[in-house]
Amino acid sequence: MRIYTRSGDKGTTSLVYGKRVAKNDLRVEAYGTCDEANSMIGLALSLLNDVTWDEKEHFLEKMYRIQTILFHVGAELSTPNDREVAWKLKEEHITELEEQIDEWSQHLPPLTQFILPSGHRASSALHLARTVVRRAERMAVAVQDELQDTMAISYLNRLSDYLFVAARYVNHQLKGQEIPLKVDL
Repeated sequence: MRIYTRSGDKGTTSLVYGKRVAKNDLRVEAYGTCDEANSMIGLALSLLNDVTWDEKEHFLEKMYRIQTILFHVGAELSTPNDREVAWKLKEEHITELEEQIDEWSQHLPPLTQFILPSGHRASSALHLARTVVRRAERMAVAVQDELQDTMAISYLNRLSDYLFVAARYVNHQLKGQEIPLKVDL
């Protein structure tokens, strides 16, 4: 399979099913930002290669599943609303995020103030992935009238919460320091 096609050399790209749009189309921005978030999650996970904790493999399995679903979210965002989405998000995907957030939160000290994105390198990368997911959510909202359904927006919203808690969980497991936000400068 060739990687290059030359079909985008004039500033257009294909949505699913072949409809051509400008590369700066809001849909392209939305699914491209999902791809960016997915890559950032991958970077965060690579920063865990040399560390261990009891639940690391379980954590990685959960994160690889998130990456797979996020890939499908991007595909859903790139499918024209008059065409069938090959793989649909379901409410259970959002519930799965919420259940994992609740499980990890049980192992974390309660938040009593805002924290700065910091601590272990992988935790900081997960915080960055969270901000990219927030941008993907904003882009999905911008094209919501063109979507068959808005489950992708709900998923992205919950995923940013999930990544926040995942970043805290990694920090906790690896003894990373959470830096509280100083209100008095």
